[in-house]
Amino acid sequence: MASIRSIDARKILNSRGEWTVEVNLTCEDFSVTASVPEGKSKGKFEAVSVDAEAAVKIINEKTSPALKGFNPEDQNKVDNLLIELDGTPNKSVFGANSTLAVSIAAARAAAKIKNVPLWRYIGGISKRASKAPDLYMNVINGGLHAGNSLDFQEYIIIPKAGTITKNIELGVRVYSELAKELLNNFGKGATLVGDEGGYAPNFENNSQPFEIISALLNKLGISDKFSFGLDAAASNIKKTADDLRQEYESLLAKYNLEYLEDPFDENDFDSFARFLEDHGSKCLIAGDDLTVTNAQKIADAYTKKAVNAVIIKPNQIGTITEALYAVAKAQEFDWKVVVSHRSGETNDDFIADFAYGVGADGFKLGAPARGERVTKYNRLIAIEKETD
Repeated sequence: MASIRSIDARKILNSRGEWTVEVNLTCEDFSVTASVPEGKSKGKFEAVSVDAEAAVKIINEKTSPALKGFNPEDQNKVDNLLIELDGTPNKSVFGANSTLAVSIAAARAAAKIKNVPLWRYIGGISKRASKAPDLYMNVINGGLHAGNSLDFQEYIIIPKAGTITKNIELGVRVYSELAKELLNNFGKGATLVGDEGGYAPNFENNSQPFEIISALLNKLGISDKFSFGLDAAASNIKKTADDLRQEYESLLAKYNLEYLEDPFDENDFDSFARFLEDHGSKCLIAGDDLTVTNAQKIADAYTKKAVNAVIIKPNQIGTITEALYAVAKAQEFDWKVVVSHRSGETNDDFIADFAYGVGADGFKLGAPARGERVTKYNRLIAIEKETD
């Protein structure tokens, strides 16, 4: 039986130039690495991240000795010890950044021991049927992810070409052509990008991005191969729920949105529920800040009939085991599951394996630009080859 010999942590930079954590987990004759992202637009009820330097010290001085000799193939046992060592409901002592880095590293080690791809290992421990997710490509950034005039955070295109590679090819084509359209409309600087690689010029209003993208798809003759999505991240918007609702209903009518995430403040269950009742039959209404990858929060949202889809971000909860529990809870309610990266990413491609492994319905991975985003696209292409 393979066992953990040591876990060594260090600070590295994420895609926003902020410090995060990377770990190197060593077994008898091999080692694996894992690093964790950090969000900017965070839900109030997410698990807590601690300072990167503190996280490194915690891993090296407390976590590593505690896990020495553990079998990394026992994900539940590893993760439950991490939860026990922290001892708080929101990871406020060890930090979700330290616990998740170790949790991912253990999963990588287990997959290596079993000689299977990481996505297949995750599919096995989740007891879910792995499949290719729809790609939610964030081609225009706003809100906290960009320094422009847009209230809404992510303008998403969802290609419908059949396979991962064909979907990526189609999305990349639109992303490239969109740059030309934005330069024509806004001039120099229009193709500067936000945190997730989407373009971030100053638009006249919140609907103009969809207007431009829709016109482009019509010009290219591929409008039937895409649907649209929007992450409003409304907890960060200073507008009334009624004003927001009017904007969403206008966008739904004009652009037939398939997906709408966090349309209202994370505490406004009533507005979520009313909107779901009126529009949930034709649009996925997803919770992110509302549910924070927490099975209890997901159950609360179900009781209040607030959403019909949920975002899964492992760093919101702090271990793979707890993230899988959140996935299982959402699927118990027959909700759609959308796995997501974070705005402050690293070059770790774990989240692509996780999305495929749990059989996610959608995968938010940013634009096909910036190395920390592209690595997730490239990993999906590799996974598709592994399943041939």
